Amino acid sequence: MPEETLEDAIEAMDNAIEAIAREFATVRTGKATTAILDGVRVEAYGAMVQLRQVANVSVPEPSMLLVQPYDPNIAVQVGRAIQSADLGLNPSVDGAIVRVPIPPLTEERRREMVKVLHRMAEEGRVSIRHARQEARERLLRMQREGEIGEDICRRTMGDVQEFTDEHVKKIDELLTRKEAEVLEV
Repeated sequence: MPEETLEDAIEAMDNAIEAIAREFATVRTGKATTAILDGVRVEAYGAMVQLRQVANVSVPEPSMLLVQPYDPNIAVQVGRAIQSADLGLNPSVDGAIVRVPIPPLTEERRREMVKVLHRMAEEGRVSIRHARQEARERLLRMQREGEIGEDICRRTMGDVQEFTDEHVKKIDELLTRKEAEVLEV
């Protein structure tokens, strides 16, 4: 039972790291990356769908994204969706293709992005601490109910704390790397 609790906590912490890595990928740097458009939703066929479900996104050059809708008739909606996604991008619809130039970031915008990154990282740390807290509560309940002894409970809590520290450190490393990438001119 304590092993399951530890495994569940580790899995939750790993999921938090993956989620933060995905979120960090959506933060715009000075370079074009398809992940910038991951959060964009397009109104197509009477429903709001993710851009990736209705179009192919590619990077033909470092400062340009090329969006090719599978259905050329929705190119205008794709352009509007990218424009209204509050990413600071101005797409241009060129027939069935949407070109999205990636403008260089101003110093002020870079600082804003760093603040966003720090907020995302803190959310990740909170998720990890939440997983730790759940594991501690389960272990204490098992101890109260006599399923495990105090020594096993204490040892497993120590293991949970070690994994918590490890995962928080990973988030800090991801943050440091992404922050350097955003601030790079």
